[in-house]
Amino acid sequence: MAEKILITGAAGYIGSVLTPYLLENGYDVIALDNFMFRQNSLLDCCKYKNFEIKRGDCRDEDVLKPLLAKADIIIPLAAIVGAPLCEQNKEAAETTNLGAIKTLCRLARKNQRILIPITNSGYGIGEKGKFCTENSALKPISLYGQTKVEAEKVALSRENSLSFRLATVFGMSQRMRTDLLVNDFVYRAVTDKAVVIFEGHFKRNYVHIQDVARVFLHGLKNFGKMKGRPYNVGLSDANLSKLELCEVIKKHLPKFTYMEAPVGEDPDKRDYIVSNERIEKTGFKTEWDLNRGVTELIKGYTIIKNNLYSNV
Repeated sequence: MAEKILITGAAGYIGSVLTPYLLENGYDVIALDNFMFRQNSLLDCCKYKNFEIKRGDCRDEDVLKPLLAKADIIIPLAAIVGAPLCEQNKEAAETTNLGAIKTLCRLARKNQRILIPITNSGYGIGEKGKFCTENSALKPISLYGQTKVEAEKVALSRENSLSFRLATVFGMSQRMRTDLLVNDFVYRAVTDKAVVIFEGHFKRNYVHIQDVARVFLHGLKNFGKMKGRPYNVGLSDANLSKLELCEVIKKHLPKFTYMEAPVGEDPDKRDYIVSNERIEKTGFKTEWDLNRGVTELIKGYTIIKNNLYSNV
């Protein structure tokens, strides 16, 4: 009998790629989402016999309990994602990003496995030239980062959990987000052919959404040896500043112009480089580099031409 996975936030940016990927790989999936962005990204999953869908709030115990009773594995994707959106909705961020994880861990059986995504923005501002590892101090500088760091602590305090500290995700999804950094810069390069950058020296790591789906499958298949620990997940050759990212994009779109503003600040102040050695030592390798992802995004932006595909 196939294992059954409960995914909260299953119709979100990551969930809309991960849900069909797990169905295709033979898992039964129970998808929970409140569809706050009015998305229809899981429609194609309805053809699968092993797919169940529930409209509801991940913070509601009455919604969670009957779904948890049927699940072997839990992947809690539901979150208020990104520093700007969390600042706009502070109560929702705290109750969804942290409160719902506390509830889920309290209700979950001891033998249920939890694979939770966490942002590596919890590293905040790293030491110049020094890679952040899973043993580095967590110094989140945004409400989003703070809630996700605390959620990780809650999840890893139980025996049957692991966490993925995801780099900045990019790539096409059925529930697209154009406000993520790579997605945003490529969108501007395609539509405006220009972008103005604030604090362009700030560095961060990146990972393609297809590799995010793949790392969850990797975690499921290797859970026994991986449980109890956090794992950075990103492109080891893509610890890039915003200016360096623009250079990559310009190779694909030569008419793209970018300049750094002499005044002004980036509301997302994180700045760090990350080591992904731990996840790589478990046998996981990324397949999508930045160039492949930029090519994909350019194709996608010939289809979508408005700002409906953004969290803020």
